Amino acid sequence: MEWFNTILTWLMRRRFPQIERFMNHPHDVQQEIFRHLIKTAAATDWGRKYGYADIRNREQFAARVPVSAYEDLYPQIERVLRGEKNVLWPGEFTWFSKSSGTTNARSKYIPVSEEHLQECHYKGGKDMLCLYVNNYPNTRAFLGKNLGIGGSYQLNPFNPNTYCGDVSALIMKNLPIWAEFLRTPSIEVALMDKWEEKVEKIAQLTIGENVTGMSGVPTWTVVLLQRILELTGRQHIREVWPNLEVFFHGAVSFTPYRELFRQLIPADDMHYMETYNASEGFFGIQDQRDSQDLLLMLDYGVYYEFIPLEFAQADHPPTVGLADVQVGKSYAMIISTNSGLWRYKIGDVVRFTSTNPYRIRIAGRTKHFINAFGEEMVVENADTALAYACKETGLIVNDYTAAPVYLGIDNKGGHEWAIEFENFDASLHSLECFTQLLDEKLREINSDYDAKRYKDLALTAPVIHALPKGTFYAWMAKRGKLGGQHKVPRLSNTREYLDDVLAMRRSSVKV
Repeated sequence: MEWFNTILTWLMRRRFPQIERFMNHPHDVQQEIFRHLIKTAAATDWGRKYGYADIRNREQFAARVPVSAYEDLYPQIERVLRGEKNVLWPGEFTWFSKSSGTTNARSKYIPVSEEHLQECHYKGGKDMLCLYVNNYPNTRAFLGKNLGIGGSYQLNPFNPNTYCGDVSALIMKNLPIWAEFLRTPSIEVALMDKWEEKVEKIAQLTIGENVTGMSGVPTWTVVLLQRILELTGRQHIREVWPNLEVFFHGAVSFTPYRELFRQLIPADDMHYMETYNASEGFFGIQDQRDSQDLLLMLDYGVYYEFIPLEFAQADHPPTVGLADVQVGKSYAMIISTNSGLWRYKIGDVVRFTSTNPYRIRIAGRTKHFINAFGEEMVVENADTALAYACKETGLIVNDYTAAPVYLGIDNKGGHEWAIEFENFDASLHSLECFTQLLDEKLREINSDYDAKRYKDLALTAPVIHALPKGTFYAWMAKRGKLGGQHKVPRLSNTREYLDDVLAMRRSSVKV
């Protein structure tokens, strides 16, 4: 099998010169994508409506085509779901990525064209491996299996001849033979729809495999790894899979999970590689060994625009092109894709860390923040502060959510947090100390928060509730949101999530 590892490593690295091309010539590549999208969609219903046939540049495109949220595009998406052709993109659609969305309770059905599946999602998966072997040329990852949990899929309720499901399930269902050979467990198990049964089955089936890599959402991967340790009686995962060398992760920030993974896999030669892969497309990959910045992938059939964060909630927000973004600024990301999403608000906030090449970090969601008092706290702030407080105290966070405490007759405003720790012991750890460290770090990294906290004028010190292990798993199970694309809402400007979590705790639900 050594020869197989050598050949695959060589094959993966062959793509790197093309990656270098868009790193060195980003605007030329994006202009090529723009022209291809406009030309291809000119004869669709959407293209005729907005005069794509004579659009020549971004300015015309932005002047004619509105920025759209899912709800705005849904009438056209529903027509595609029902089997109509040439609505948003040429041809029929067989696959739809289904997401509950973290900003909307209703299910979202994102059309996935064959071109998008190949040129975006699969290209992203191959480039993830390309960049990994470029950074670690002596990898032996292809000598074993990559463990992927996967979601599930089902018949499209609007059209029984087509399918919808988690994007991970759609990708796994359509994997090429060579990729299927390298993964575990079997596709039948990976795509099971009952989450608890799936985790149990995967744990039992993969214990004896030579797992060299893993890919998935950190939240649910932790659940699987902990179950494997329970079944085997081992102290850490390297005792089960001695050749495990990499975890490809995405969907949520890895910052709160980093220390927990260090405990589960206590190995200096274990690598972690972040990806930015959503229902709507594959957008970014960590390309440097010593940085968590994500390289913005510019040749995937996705054309990018950005809304400065201060205008993200406006009815008719101004946008800037890639050439006009600034390092250090946060933007709501707007995409136009080869699946027919046009000037679509994906709901993510990104912060540029470099423009040569273009690298980003995910700062949060456009609707996942706390700004009840002008503090403008985003998920990136919360994750950074939590990581600092954990480092100083030795505590490990499994999950959390936070919300405002609104001003009242008898109380000032503030923030309230529900945090599930992996190792909190009231006899050993001071929640007061942890709270103080969290607050101090937030004040250091967020000047708006610091100004509101000055002498407790607008914000008092945060209040933290330490939750028992398993609380968030039980809460997500109660809401029918285990596994796959579902994530715990980190921050909210309302108390909807926090009050529900705390109410469950008070009602003594078993966790």
